[in-house]
Amino acid sequence: MSLSDISLTPQPGAATRTRAVLSTAALEVRLMMRNGEQLLLTLGIPVLMLIGLSTLHFINLGPGKAINWATPGVLTLAVMSTAFTAQAISTGFDRRSGAITFLGSTPLGRGGLLAGKTFAIIVPIAFALGWQPHGDPISAIVYIVLGTAAFTALGIALAGALRAEAVLAVANAIWLVLLLVGGVIIPLDKLPHGLALIAAGTPSGALGAGLRSVLVHGDSLAGWPVLVLLAWFALGVGVAVKTFKWD
Repeated sequence: MSLSDISLTPQPGAATRTRAVLSTAALEVRLMMRNGEQLLLTLGIPVLMLIGLSTLHFINLGPGKAINWATPGVLTLAVMSTAFTAQAISTGFDRRSGAITFLGSTPLGRGGLLAGKTFAIIVPIAFALGWQPHGDPISAIVYIVLGTAAFTALGIALAGALRAEAVLAVANAIWLVLLLVGGVIIPLDKLPHGLALIAAGTPSGALGAGLRSVLVHGDSLAGWPVLVLLAWFALGVGVAVKTFKWD
């Protein structure tokens, strides 16, 4: 091929949707790997919780193999950590730095990308530890998608209403409360009755209960977890639309 065969005519145009998603996903992975706090939150803690709950047996999660009860809870924790806490904190600081204008280039949203990447690590570890999921995988995926959407909407609403430093404190506080008493690790039926009723109305409680019903008991989609997650998604979107500040 000679130089005369090479076309130097500009070919302007937007990148394909697939290329844009893959490029943005690769960028998010590189940024997260450079951030030790975010890496610990989205990957380190869920993986350590999965291994600890399935091997140390310091919490009685339910009858049968501990890993079967632990995995739905850790998947819930992964959604909460990536789609809510990490999303809220990173978006809050992106607002302060002015980088918020570039977030629209991610069709899946940052929460979806981080959650998908986290599941790609947690699920193989769970299988290696002897996880034996039951039920319809499509139902589990629907719960995860709804949970990711709800937590992402809430994270963006929080990030858009508060200053970056306040978002950091509030997001971490909410994460800790939901982890301890929000039906994430401890199933709702193991919590005190009054607390269980409150936790059932939280996005973490609905997602955790929904995933356990499918992956442990082999059930299909249930009405109340879906309605709770949709309600929190609508609330997050509504608050974000009214209060989100771009600077």
